[in-house]
Amino acid sequence: GIRICLIRTAYMRGGHNTPLESAQNRFSDLSTDNILHDVDTLRSRYGSDPMVAVAVAAHSIRAVPLPQVSELAAYADRYDLPFHMHVCEQRRELDECIAEYGTTPIALLADTGILSSHFVGVHATHLSDEEVVALGDAEAYVCLCRTTERDLGDGLPNISDLLQAGARLCVGVDSHACGNAFEEVRAVELDERSRLEARHTVAEAPALLDAATRLGYEACGLSNAWQDDRVHLNAHDPSIAATVNTHASDAILFGATPRAVNKVFVRDMTIVEDGYHVQYEAALEQYQNTLQKLGLF
Repeated sequence: GIRICLIRTAYMRGGHNTPLESAQNRFSDLSTDNILHDVDTLRSRYGSDPMVAVAVAAHSIRAVPLPQVSELAAYADRYDLPFHMHVCEQRRELDECIAEYGTTPIALLADTGILSSHFVGVHATHLSDEEVVALGDAEAYVCLCRTTERDLGDGLPNISDLLQAGARLCVGVDSHACGNAFEEVRAVELDERSRLEARHTVAEAPALLDAATRLGYEACGLSNAWQDDRVHLNAHDPSIAATVNTHASDAILFGATPRAVNKVFVRDMTIVEDGYHVQYEAALEQYQNTLQKLGLF
């Protein structure tokens, strides 16, 4: 019952002068032809489905050579699709990009005209001042995955300057480090406070909620679909109890937990009722059956 964005992602090599590892062969591509054929198929199949969006991605400049990144980005621009890419996640990525291309990932993408309003840079943790400006000038999206970046020890991005430069922030995950969407969003502000040693840094709660909802939908190519979906919270849940209306957004952003979610509506469908997914029992049974087949349950 959820909306989904199907992002066909290119993965073509293990890195600069690095062959694919055996486990990577399962999801690697020999050329962009198969990738774009898949995207064409997905667009044809789901083009009129309001529940499904389609996008294109190059995993990273490490995993996809620049000519192929350019080809994929041009396709995304041609058909007005989001173009996602991991960028500047780890310092090692910067070192390898400099060794191959003589510059860092975002600088490389800016110089080759790949940055655009369709571009969604995932992580963007280690940026120069010039790269921050380049993302802002392009009005690109930056998808922050704070609990993943914490878990991997990847570092703290310069979120304040990205926002001031004009980049559009959204929030996502890149692992299962945390299953709490509220924590992902509040971490944008709270982690930046730790980086800057200040008590208010990025944005007020309404702006962060906008990043977690409207801008997130846009980054997935779902445009105005966010207006048709609703999440209702239980005002009596201990995490937000006794909240006054004037501070509701602050209470939700900085206090709410998943336990507070009471109802979820996607278009005209009820997905969650009284805190439980309407298909939870069936999903749990299928999950347990899968674990049994794998010998894990």
